[in-house]
Amino acid sequence: MNKKRLLIGVPVVAALCVGGYFVWRNSVIGPCLRLAQGGFRPVAATRIERFLGKVQAATAACRGGDHALAFRATPWVDWSNYWTTGDSTTKSTWFIPLPKHVSRNSRGEDGALLDLEYARIELIKFNLFDNSTFEHYVNGRSDTSGRVLKVWDEMRLSHDHPSYQDVGGAGTQLCRGDLIRFRTLTGICNDIRNPAMGSTNQLFARNVQFEATFPDLSEQQLARNRHGDRLGLLKPDPQVISRKLFTRAATADVSCNDGHGLPDYSPRANCDYKKAPFFNVLAAFWIQFMTHDWFSHLQEGHNRPEKAAVGCSSQDGARVGCRPGDRMEPAYFADQGRPPTFTQGGREYLARAYKTTRNTVTAWWDASQIYGYDSISLRRVKRDPTDPAKLLMVRRAGRSGGGEEYGYLPVFQAGDPINPAWAGQEATAFPDNWTVGLSFFHNLFVREHNIFVEKFRERAALLPDDDSGLRNPNDPDHIIRYRDVTPDELFQIARLVVAAEIAKIHTIEWTPQLLYNDVMYNAMNANWFGLVRGENVVSRALGTVVVEGLARSRDPTDASQWYSVFASGPGIFGLGSKRYGSGLLASLFKKDLWDLRNPDHVNGGVNHFGSPFNFPEEFVTVYRLHPLVPDLLEYREWDKDPNVIRKKIPVVDTFRGKATPFMADGGLANWALSLGRQRLGLLALQNHPRFLQNLAMPHLRSATNQLDIAALDLIRDRERGVPRFNEFRRQYGLKSLTGFDDFVDQRLPADAPARAEQVRLAALLREVYGQHRCDAGKIITEAQLNDDGSSINDCLGHPDGALVDNIEDLDTVVGFLAETTRPHGFAISETQLQVFNLNASRRLFSDRFFTSSFRPEFYSRFGVEWVTNNGPDGRIMEPGTDNGHEMEISPLKRVLLRATPELKPELEGVFNAFDPWARDRGSYYSLRWTPKPRARADESF
Repeated sequence: MNKKRLLIGVPVVAALCVGGYFVWRNSVIGPCLRLAQGGFRPVAATRIERFLGKVQAATAACRGGDHALAFRATPWVDWSNYWTTGDSTTKSTWFIPLPKHVSRNSRGEDGALLDLEYARIELIKFNLFDNSTFEHYVNGRSDTSGRVLKVWDEMRLSHDHPSYQDVGGAGTQLCRGDLIRFRTLTGICNDIRNPAMGSTNQLFARNVQFEATFPDLSEQQLARNRHGDRLGLLKPDPQVISRKLFTRAATADVSCNDGHGLPDYSPRANCDYKKAPFFNVLAAFWIQFMTHDWFSHLQEGHNRPEKAAVGCSSQDGARVGCRPGDRMEPAYFADQGRPPTFTQGGREYLARAYKTTRNTVTAWWDASQIYGYDSISLRRVKRDPTDPAKLLMVRRAGRSGGGEEYGYLPVFQAGDPINPAWAGQEATAFPDNWTVGLSFFHNLFVREHNIFVEKFRERAALLPDDDSGLRNPNDPDHIIRYRDVTPDELFQIARLVVAAEIAKIHTIEWTPQLLYNDVMYNAMNANWFGLVRGENVVSRALGTVVVEGLARSRDPTDASQWYSVFASGPGIFGLGSKRYGSGLLASLFKKDLWDLRNPDHVNGGVNHFGSPFNFPEEFVTVYRLHPLVPDLLEYREWDKDPNVIRKKIPVVDTFRGKATPFMADGGLANWALSLGRQRLGLLALQNHPRFLQNLAMPHLRSATNQLDIAALDLIRDRERGVPRFNEFRRQYGLKSLTGFDDFVDQRLPADAPARAEQVRLAALLREVYGQHRCDAGKIITEAQLNDDGSSINDCLGHPDGALVDNIEDLDTVVGFLAETTRPHGFAISETQLQVFNLNASRRLFSDRFFTSSFRPEFYSRFGVEWVTNNGPDGRIMEPGTDNGHEMEISPLKRVLLRATPELKPELEGVFNAFDPWARDRGSYYSLRWTPKPRARADESF
């Protein structure tokens, strides 16, 4: 079996080599024998040969038996029907014992992980489209393939940049000295050979072919065949879509009051919403906290100053209660007009999308929402004037609790550079779209920053003359003792630590709860820790293969797909942070040769796979998660009976400056308890918060001074040229749908009430988006073929001239909310997962401070220990096991215990801080909504 046919899945590097062999040798099951004899499928050579998440019948039978076979004809991925990919009912109880990786349950999970790895490899190969460098990616340079390029002129600092001369000016640019020591304000010099990459105001990338963007503007015949004349910025009408497909039902509308609740925040108020039993409201605000760090199209909280309509122009619109007078600010664009083109292999390509936009924050996971991303935002960051290593916090009198000594963020003052709408808010670098949930996380991690500073100083007082590990690149041989670390250095170390903690929480805590099954738990932990967890011979050997071998290869297969595969052994985080020499045998010896003076060591762990890193527009789209937010927050108090809901506070009443008094009056511990216990909303149709459809926006000075944010989500995606749902899936290597009835989950019994509801929603989609008589002569895509190898045409498998659903026109957000056929425990759709599968790993692969520069020279020894062990007290384990795993106390739980120690009793037995705190997790990935013994009196149950 040659290398190109052997793939190693995440996170089972050894398992699929060795386990696959034992399946072949020892299994007595016919399908498994046929699978083994056929070998592993090769990675697709062209886009139209992609995996699509669908396997052969023998593969499905080997991994999931009859259940997996039964649903192969659906457009949804097969792995969710394998053994042990759900709760305990998906485990096989077959009486014949077999070794691990050969047993049914192991075959199911290993197969699912392999499917995900195939998808990731092909996503890296086919879905990287940078608006600045795509021609290089296609044509390469000299005899170098574009997929292995590592340096781009487009990522140089321009001649008018203040650091232009510092990085080499007009010559070869290389960051050095102070520019590489810590995270920089604007994100420059993360990649020391591409100083501008990921920095503020770089162009957003794309994950889809440029020709597939802006289908309403495209000159491509395929796009015209796909949509006819049915598309436009306001076609189909976004407000009508919002009112019909997004509005939450409200059986108790009087007490809901369109999301505004009852007077005095009475707990008798009720706003119905579809609830996720395994995810809490902390998780909803967490992702808003994250996206503020990753991407923004806004300039200081605003778009272009002119006003544009947002729909509701039809009679149907008036009937459903939308507002023709609503107006919004159009988006900013960097480039417009006909894109330049180039040719390769006789084919013409667009060099960029039809329009481009800029990311006005850094693309790095650098906690820039707290620390700043440009000179203006930096002026909003308040350092403690009495201790510049700390961020300013203000103590508030009158509340008990051990965490109160750490204080709260100050409020913006006159002279601070803010949008007038932010007046009265707590001071932080990125203050837009502020709520009490964002206030919570900003206060929490500023407390964590300051706690780190205090604990570092305790270490320095205890061991003042010990080597801190920190080094100055300007004098790398000089040992910096703990006593020598300056306040400014300590501030920057704390920022590095907080940013790494945030990334770790998101990777191994938020995402495994969002995707609540064992497959995703193992996959996400492998991204961070690797398969071979810990420092040992195997992890060192695999790290050497990746960094010293594959990273240097000029073969694009080695440098991309094999790099991605083998990196799962040692894990992405810390990749390249140890160097053992150029030979594999050298890794068997523990002498670390990493050298701060060597640029190949400082930068050597990053891989951009031939395309500079920034977030793509499509990544922004799949984070349109407004249904997660309830209309009313169930406020509780930790020092009384936590089972009692004291108030129901409208989220809309905590917006912007209103958040400050709610945080001041309630306190961090009470808000942690409240957000930690309450379930968030399902990502589903007809589950958007009602207040978001009627949001007061007086600064727009429109006829209504209101805006439907749910409708605006659709408009923004259309403005920025996101393909519609079916082409979106095809571009990402997933099967397309043939009609709205494909959204009905075929796994449900025919008489199940949930299935009847899905049929109703499919009919509603048909009503909103319409139908047309199809023309089988119109080919609609080049991204995918039918199963028989024929081109996909306008009829999508229906007879020529048949009346077919306008599913090609379906907005992507509507589509992923309509997906009910999801893997077990998925709060998101499989379409969204496909986008995450590519981008969640890339933002780790590309970041020097998460790979080769995760070192004491930058973080200090104390900082490396803190990130590695989730705090200063070493690795602490939870008692017992959870879903079959021994568990460390999770990183967010450790942060909460440090910042709000009064919550220790409430957090006992909480394995994941994003699971509702009072829910009994039950056995093996149960989704049941049942209380822990101490919460049986909680009215939520």
